[in-house]
Amino acid sequence: MSPEIIEVKYALDTFYFLISGVLVMWMAAGFAMLEAGLVRAKNTTEILTKNVALFAIACTMYLLMGYTIMYGGSEGGILPDAWFGNAIANATAEEVLASNGDTYYSGASDFFFQVVFVATAMSIVSGAVAERMKLWAFLAFAVVMTGFIYPMQGMWKWGGGFLDAAGFQDFAGSGVVHMCGAAAALAGVLLLGPRKGKYTADGRINAIPGANMPLAAIGMFILWMGWFGFNGGSELKVSDIGEANAVADVFVNTNAAACGGLIAALIVAHLVFGKADLTMAVNGALAGLVAITAEPLNWGGIGATVIGAVGGVIVVFAVITMDKMKIDDPVGAISVHGVVGIWGLLAVCLSGNEDATLIGQLTGIGVIFVWTFVTSLIVWAIIKATMGIRVGEQEEYEGVDMSECGIEAYPEFAGSGK
Repeated sequence: MSPEIIEVKYALDTFYFLISGVLVMWMAAGFAMLEAGLVRAKNTTEILTKNVALFAIACTMYLLMGYTIMYGGSEGGILPDAWFGNAIANATAEEVLASNGDTYYSGASDFFFQVVFVATAMSIVSGAVAERMKLWAFLAFAVVMTGFIYPMQGMWKWGGGFLDAAGFQDFAGSGVVHMCGAAAALAGVLLLGPRKGKYTADGRINAIPGANMPLAAIGMFILWMGWFGFNGGSELKVSDIGEANAVADVFVNTNAAACGGLIAALIVAHLVFGKADLTMAVNGALAGLVAITAEPLNWGGIGATVIGAVGGVIVVFAVITMDKMKIDDPVGAISVHGVVGIWGLLAVCLSGNEDATLIGQLTGIGVIFVWTFVTSLIVWAIIKATMGIRVGEQEEYEGVDMSECGIEAYPEFAGSGK
């Protein structure tokens, strides 16, 4: 292969990585819109503040230490070879020319692609603890989550650690990203407790509708769009015929799974509730996307649709079950990203992926969940004991927009949504 062709391949794969990262970064807007739509009007500014701030914190902490922990070297081990330092290294011209066509791309582009993944994991936590958590307590947790908890378990799989050596398969992060974020969210929700009025002493469950369904629907579509970068970019290159075809297949399967999840959730919700529930349809699409993320390549379009549809069915019953257990998750994040994330990881065994085994998948599920849940529970408990994690009852009643941020999202409708 001529040096000119290798240079073109290097440039093309680097550009593809960067554009995929931009698509995943756009998912931050999707989470912000989805969560803003599913909370009450009096809590909108605070949820938006959390989303913009967590993105900046995630990127900064991953730059300072997270990326080095995750990709600083591990050789099948439990602890990373490097804890601090700069693991971002661009290939030299000599390395590229000597690669004979192997995958080479800018190290900075790899960092950019990975950093938006950690922000996605933290965004999952945001929605689950909405409407009653102190803003600064949440941001304090974000520092630890994005700088240490997420990178450690990410290193065990994507950094070449012991889960990767054990054969655990997770193409784009049903476990490493989504279940990890859901486990951290579950730990926080258990310590935080439900919103006032959500559950009554006689066992009734009160629905607390969100303030803006158009925003929630727009957020879903933004996330759906960003997922093409999430899954497609995880193919890592696009500069030869085989890889270009693989990326196209990933795009088709990702889209098919989202459609299957939405349709299935909408039908099940109608059968269960007697109504076409938009929130279930939205979460059904996201559930389909989470389900296919562990293995978006080794399916035909019909198979991907079925995997997504199963995820859509699961999420409806998971949301109902969480409510029965009095686990208050305003946006259904734990059900979508955690419960369905587990389904996606197990479904890899049905995909034709020859490297996937049930033991390997169960090992990965158990390790990621236990690590993230236990470490998050410890961090949440420390924050609760030192600065507190929940706003006062009066502040919760009036809405955290004013008490935490001092500004209302909809001032012309002051007093609404309370």
